[in-house]
Amino acid sequence: MLSSTKPGEQPELDLKKYIREVPDFPKPGILFYDISTLLRNADAWQVATARLARAIAPWQPDLLAGIESRGFLTAAPLAQRLGCGFVMLRKPGKLPGDTVSLSYGLEYGQDTLHIQSDAIKPGQRVVVLDDLLATGGTLAASVQLLRKVGANVVGASVMIELTALGGRDKLDTPLHSLIQYAE
Repeated sequence: MLSSTKPGEQPELDLKKYIREVPDFPKPGILFYDISTLLRNADAWQVATARLARAIAPWQPDLLAGIESRGFLTAAPLAQRLGCGFVMLRKPGKLPGDTVSLSYGLEYGQDTLHIQSDAIKPGQRVVVLDDLLATGGTLAASVQLLRKVGANVVGASVMIELTALGGRDKLDTPLHSLIQYAE
């Protein structure tokens, strides 16, 4: 729903209204914030990408790095909109050619991310994107992996941040979150 505005001002769209909350997914006790309902609404998606682009542009990235798989959904269209390149951070066995990897701990186990070894030129300015920031493990590992291949990570951005989980505290780079939930 659009809020009241003064003449000549752009109405503010509440993007939270386009996020579906799914209880007990992917397991009991988890409240999942589903961005697919925002993605399929053309107006909300246009507003979301415009806001993300406005937040990321001042960092002057050469490349946007998307984290598998929902990070691809924001990073790829934003890279096109901002006129910069796009690289993928993927799970093992998903990228052809030589890759560089980083394993990291999760709350209940371990995971690994890969990037193609020639994806980043040393010193390139990179912003890393994902759909959601919860505890911060994956985003922090992504920053570490990008630096491992020579990136100058100038920022990170997510569509949704679950602020109560403190993921932001694991990052040593500026973070922009489009939507925040305190739960």
